[in-house]
Parts: sequence; C-alpha cells; structure tokens
Amino acid sequence: MILQGSCRLIPPSGAPVALSVGDVVFFPHGHGYGLADSPSTPLAEPVCDPLEDAELFASDFVGRNGPVTVTLCGGYQLSAGHTHPLLRDLPEMIHLPARLGHHPELRAAVDLLGNEIGNPRLGADTIVPALLDTLLLYILRTWFENPPTPGTGWASALADPAVSAALHAMHHDLARPWTVQTLAAQAGLSRATFAHRFTTLAGRPPLTYLTWWRLTVAANLLRESDAPLNEVATRIGYTSEFAFANAFKRRYGIAPGKYRRQSAVGPLVSTRP
Repeated sequence: MILQGSCRLIPPSGAPVALSVGDVVFFPHGHGYGLADSPSTPLAEPVCDPLEDAELFASDFVGRNGPVTVTLCGGYQLSAGHTHPLLRDLPEMIHLPARLGHHPELRAAVDLLGNEIGNPRLGADTIVPALLDTLLLYILRTWFENPPTPGTGWASALADPAVSAALHAMHHDLARPWTVQTLAAQAGLSRATFAHRFTTLAGRPPLTYLTWWRLTVAANLLRESDAPLNEVATRIGYTSEFAFANAFKRRYGIAPGKYRRQSAVGPLVSTRP
C-alpha cells in the first residue's frame, strides 16, 4: 500500500508497474518483488523480512535523498498444503489503483491500518491483525466483483447464483447430511445440471468439496479449540469419531489427535503486518 509519494514496483517477471498514493498491490502466492524510484535503480537487499523480524511492526529506510515514499506492507504465513482454491485461482499480482470514489471500504481500511501502525497505541497488537484481515477481504471482494475475464474458477462460482447458494448452504450448516440432491434443491436446479455446473465452476464435485471443507474446518478446530474429537466430528457432519478419524488421516496423513499435538507447538497460520 502506498501511503505517500510514488514508486515503481519491480515484479519477478514482466514490466515495472507505476504506483502512487492509495494504490494497493496484493501477491496471492507470496512472490517476491522490488520497489524503486525508477526501473533503472539497482535494488537493495531486503530491509524488512517478516520471517526474521520478531516485532509485530518492523520499519526501515532505504536511501536518504530525493522525494519521500512511504509504503505499508503486511503478509500472512500460510501452510502450503492447506491453501483454499480461491487463492489458487488468483493471478500472481493484483493491482488495485486508487480512483476517486472507487472502493471506499478498501480505502478506509488502508487509512485505518496506516494510522494504527503510524501511531500505535493501547490494543494495537489486536487491532492491526483484525484490520489486516479486513483489508484482505476487501481486496478479494473488489477482485471477485470485477474479474478481468469471466470464465471458470472461484470468481465465476461465487458469481453464479445457483452454485453460490449451494456453497452458502454447506458453509452455514456443515453438520447437515448433505447429498447432491439436497444441494441441488438449494440451488434450484436438477441434480444432473447442478452437479455439472458446480464441478465446472468450483473445480471439484459438490461432495468432494464438502469433504474438503469439513476437514479444513476440523483442522482449524483442532488447532484452536479444546473440543473433544467426538464433538469435532459431530460439528462437521460425521456420525462417528471413527469415520472422522479415517477421513482426516486420508487428508492430512496423521490422526486428528496427533495433528492437534503437533499444532500445539506453533501455529500453522499467522498474520504479520
């Protein structure tokens, strides 16, 4: 996010991108990048490494002469094997230029985040991660509401009223014993038409997605709660702890209890502005 001044973003491949105040750039896949006053300026070594800096906020300066440019960077460290397909569908870089009157919620989130980091006060360590989550959601909403090219993938799946209705139903009531027929009824389509449309747009059949999402939610519950395994199984729609354990082991390669113990050593997902 560019808070003051202007610069050129040097991506891993392709032409440099001119950035100015209010511009937001998002790298969904974590690719590196460079920032410079000119494409011809040699890039310096990284000055802020989110994997090395222990503080919640880290800052530094590059150069001492010329106009001042202030940038604000944040990131997430994700477990590579648990990435949502929504992120996999995104391009290497999303550039959301600042335009007067466009995306006011996104601009407000940038302003709030910049103010909180520029003048950290009581509660900043809680407020900043929440604002970072909010900013990410606004970025994704902005992108998916205005995809550059329509087609398949999650942008199209979320824009399709029938598929979107089925996804909402699954997420809202995960424990329900869903079938393709009951999901098709939520979508208002015949079973065959729904199954084909869902698979085409979402990239996997309805019940395959349902199993994947249930086990994703289960992994989160195991990491972040003390709920017994039978309760976790019930909450995500499994009729027995045994069936849940078998499905979980097929997905993650280890039993749920062992996964919980290993996750207790450190978080698989963290946020760092």
